[in-house]
Amino acid sequence: MRLKSENSLLLIVDLQAGLLPVIDGGNQAVSEAQWLGGLACELDVPVWLTEQYPEGLGGSEPRLLEALPDYRLWQKVHFNAHAEPDFAAALEKSGRRQIVLCGSEAHICVMQTGLGLLEAGYEVYWLSEASVSRRAEEACLARERMTQAGATPVTADMVAYEWLERCDDERFRLIHRRFLKPRASRPLRFY
Repeated sequence: MRLKSENSLLLIVDLQAGLLPVIDGGNQAVSEAQWLGGLACELDVPVWLTEQYPEGLGGSEPRLLEALPDYRLWQKVHFNAHAEPDFAAALEKSGRRQIVLCGSEAHICVMQTGLGLLEAGYEVYWLSEASVSRRAEEACLARERMTQAGATPVTADMVAYEWLERCDDERFRLIHRRFLKPRASRPLRFY
């Protein structure tokens, strides 16, 4: 169950500007999603974002969008993004079976999307430091429930190094300078 860049997709659920001010750990979640999203783009791992009711909750956080050179944006009405027929069809067509999942709120849209993906046979990797809710306790419970359902909890660093696989090529050197080295001493909070 090791992550492979050619089989992965990063799915960022509802990190929306109008919702983030009331989310515990929202800034950290955006920072982690920005960082992993930028790295994913360098490695040709697709990055997908969802938005729930953007008219009321605002669009995706601008800092996140600015950091991503390439992404696909989905608007949804279901809490479970995989319940949206166009989303499910596009994901199946992509051939990507390993979904690295994060966003807000962890106990609602992120968890329901993760459960839907697991039910559909995808491998789900719960990005722990970027799956957040209004109350940290709810994010913790969502992680526990997802783990019990079959998701694998991961950190952004775990994902990055698994996608990279090796340290003796130019790709690693470029990504190390741009993404890995600057992160060496950052504090993290896990949900």
